[in-house]
Amino acid sequence: MTATGDGSGDLGGLLGYWAAATPSAPALTWVPFDGPPVAWTYAALRHDVSRLAAGLARRGVRAGDPVALVMPNCPDVVLVWAALLQLGAVAVCADPRSSAAELGYVLEHSRAVGAVVDPVVTARAREPLDKLPWVVESSGRPEVGRGTGLLMADPPAGWATVPAQAPASIQYTSGTTSRPKAVVWTQANCLWAGRVGAAHQGLTQADTNLVHLPLFHTNALSYSLLSTLFAGGHVVLQPRFSASRFWPVAVEHGATWSALVSFCVRALQTREPLPGHRFRGWGNSAALDPAPWSGGVAALGWFGMTETVSHPIIGSLDPPDPPGTMGRPAREYAVAVLHPDGSPVGAGEVGDLRVRGIPGVSLFAEYLRDPEATAAAVDADGWLRTGDRVRLNEGGTLSFVEREGDLLKVGGENVGAAEIERVLLQVPGVAEVAVVGAPHEMLGEVPVAFVLPRAGASVIVAEVEARCVAGLSPMRRPREIRIVSELPRVTLDKVAKAVLRGILREEGVRR
Repeated sequence: MTATGDGSGDLGGLLGYWAAATPSAPALTWVPFDGPPVAWTYAALRHDVSRLAAGLARRGVRAGDPVALVMPNCPDVVLVWAALLQLGAVAVCADPRSSAAELGYVLEHSRAVGAVVDPVVTARAREPLDKLPWVVESSGRPEVGRGTGLLMADPPAGWATVPAQAPASIQYTSGTTSRPKAVVWTQANCLWAGRVGAAHQGLTQADTNLVHLPLFHTNALSYSLLSTLFAGGHVVLQPRFSASRFWPVAVEHGATWSALVSFCVRALQTREPLPGHRFRGWGNSAALDPAPWSGGVAALGWFGMTETVSHPIIGSLDPPDPPGTMGRPAREYAVAVLHPDGSPVGAGEVGDLRVRGIPGVSLFAEYLRDPEATAAAVDADGWLRTGDRVRLNEGGTLSFVEREGDLLKVGGENVGAAEIERVLLQVPGVAEVAVVGAPHEMLGEVPVAFVLPRAGASVIVAEVEARCVAGLSPMRRPREIRIVSELPRVTLDKVAKAVLRGILREEGVRR
């Protein structure tokens, strides 16, 4: 394996290294909800990835070609993603819950030459998928490449090293624009994610990481999968988070680490932990002290985003950080918290979070075919404007305060209000829409839409809801549609969303 401080090397070399060094060590275990676990050693993982890469090449996939992966967690996600990177192609990670319209945008914007999808996705989004040269349905089962129709082929004797700055993976991330932006990671980004994530979590070959968050997101892909593979550890993969299955699977497979989001924390607080677990810690958006509901496990805080690849802010378990804090600036990044005039904040003050790194290594390479957005996000000196406001605490830890822009956090997922508003504005008779978050007991917050009809027009809630079903994935659909006669305003006639949020907060937490 070649993986130097500047991020050189490729993912295929990483898998090849561990396949040679520890061929019989456990690499991946799939724990489905409806069948027995299935396991791969590092030798078997490398073998299947290489055969899939050869099979993709036989289908005509070449270096640089984008291929969409639209699947929930399953072995195919890991194996096909890795095979594309080994081939030098580009994995386009898409949300399997996307509506036909959402997926159609991703496929068209990425210029995907093909797709590997879950059968449920095919049924929901056949029209945009039919426009692709080829589509393969994943069985979601361990017989990857055989039951799916994606024929494996005998791999070559060796694989050429993929250039470090070659595009490797694309994730569509929600923001304040009406369309999600395509964040491009290079091969160097993927190795950086693995190396830095492993160091931040203290992962070694002895660790088993319980992965239940969706792999099309940075959290599971970078913090969990790539970090564990870089360390030569063991990934135990579940279809999704399940509070009832979390502890039994963790105990059975000897999990030592896992990444959580706030939804998982709230759900686990309603369950009794099982004795005999081996967890030494969790990663979370904020530090958590050991508690009875966690089985005595503490969580370190961390902060990252798709654009930062790994964690520019990382916490500590020993000594522990104060509960609720994200951690401190990581040594691999430069971090600044600034007033609007560019001066640094003092202890106890809130400011705008900036992160500096190397584009294509410690920061994303670019927004796909959007140089203006890329330039707006990262300045000439490599400083990324994160869009977050944080507090600098006494002692040097940082705490999250709010998003600068209009972004909801629904069950740990970023949901752009503008994406929802764009869909609702297509409803006949709608003049204006304002979507804000309402507090929710389990999901943190959920979208609520305030809809202003055109003068003389009537808007029926059922019609708005039907448009949401057709155009938005379930997580993005408003939990409530309110038809209003006016919207609160601030200067320049902008909608005062803070007023709307205040109304929802006064009404109380949804369940």
